[in-house]
Amino acid sequence: MSMTLRDQFLIIHGRKPVLEALSGGYEVARIHLSSGAKGKIIKEIENLAYVRGVEVERVTVNRINALTRSGQHQGIAADIRAQRMQSLTSFLEQRSGRKYASSVLVLDGIHNPANLGMILRSVTAAGLDGVVVPYEETAKIGAVAIKASAGVAFKAPILRVDNALNAVTQLNEARFDLVALDVGGEPVFSSEFSDRMALVLGNETSGIGEEVRNLCSRTVSLPLHNEVESLNVA
Repeated sequence: MSMTLRDQFLIIHGRKPVLEALSGGYEVARIHLSSGAKGKIIKEIENLAYVRGVEVERVTVNRINALTRSGQHQGIAADIRAQRMQSLTSFLEQRSGRKYASSVLVLDGIHNPANLGMILRSVTAAGLDGVVVPYEETAKIGAVAIKASAGVAFKAPILRVDNALNAVTQLNEARFDLVALDVGGEPVFSSEFSDRMALVLGNETSGIGEEVRNLCSRTVSLPLHNEVESLNVA
């Protein structure tokens, strides 16, 4: 199954984030600029885009609104290629069969973009093979998440899918051991995991959805000490 364009690019918006992406050497595919956008930073972006050979497309404000789904775009957005982002389906096709050991994290309803960004950074640093970020009921990988990830979002092994239930269904069919990460489970540090393992992380408040949890084989948790009652999901 071939990847769609939305499985390959992240859209960022705002004058400073776009300028930083151009200056930082990220692979900027295209810049969408509102026909009324002007000023010193806009001119700097246009000059830098010209030097780097990046196409600048003048569009309407409504087009920027549709691309960013935000009213805080400052008249500009950019398509950035995410080096390792792909669809979950493509990932599983590449790793079909039990002989391919894989470890992934599935996000079920993470709503805070800062939490999402920190999770992307942690997963990448830990060397997991993928982090499933659904399009539905999940924070957008936008400016806030990218900043929280310290730019790691552009090279994180992001796996895209419509929703978390679809994700765990596909992983279950691909013979992954689905393990819920939540309170009340067996201590994670003394648990054994299979070669094909998917940890499922739930919403900041309500946790893992019932339908998703029903497909998990067990629950593990991080043991807390010294009267610490809870941890942030990230």
